[in-house]
Amino acid sequence: MSLKILVVDDDFSTCISINDYLELCGYEVMVAGDGEKALAIAESNPIDLIVTDIIMPRMNGYELVRRLRQNPNLGVLPVILLTARNQTQERILGYESGCDLYLPKPFELEELGAAIRNLLKRSQFLQSVYQESGHDELDSEQKSRETLLAEPFTKREREVLSLLCQGLSNADMGRKLHLSPRTVEKYVSSLLHKTNNSNRSQLVRFAIQHGLVE
Repeated sequence: MSLKILVVDDDFSTCISINDYLELCGYEVMVAGDGEKALAIAESNPIDLIVTDIIMPRMNGYELVRRLRQNPNLGVLPVILLTARNQTQERILGYESGCDLYLPKPFELEELGAAIRNLLKRSQFLQSVYQESGHDELDSEQKSRETLLAEPFTKREREVLSLLCQGLSNADMGRKLHLSPRTVEKYVSSLLHKTNNSNRSQLVRFAIQHGLVE
């Protein structure tokens, strides 16, 4: 069965260009012209990855990612943000919203294709590990939790991890923990380092898989 990718952009030519390329690569592609339509599609269809623009009517890309991360069924869905806005602050906003990759326009379709393959490969691997872990005995799971981390989590890191798994953005976590978004990002970076993961989606899967959050 072909993997399904949702492309979200209000520019028709961009959607067609990406759609044609991804179909040639063997993916099944769905398209949406704004974040609201994209969210509705993702909630009612099995989607493996989303590629979305940021500036769109009704719901922009940042808000779309935040809404996805708040949904228990879609919270770890890989998301690539595409935008012509390439300032550092814009990229920070993208990562704080919970995207896995930020790709500035203009981009080569081959580069997008490579990014998609990489994220899908990681996602499928983590899903298979998670599914296999469900057959482990309780004692083995407990032993794994105890020996998993070279460095134990601090109390604050556990709080951040718990909120991260609920789909909250850095800003939302900061408000709950009375921290700045930049400080929250430092805790997220520490969690990624301690668990040897490279992005938030992997970290959430890792935490769920190993029983690090309730």
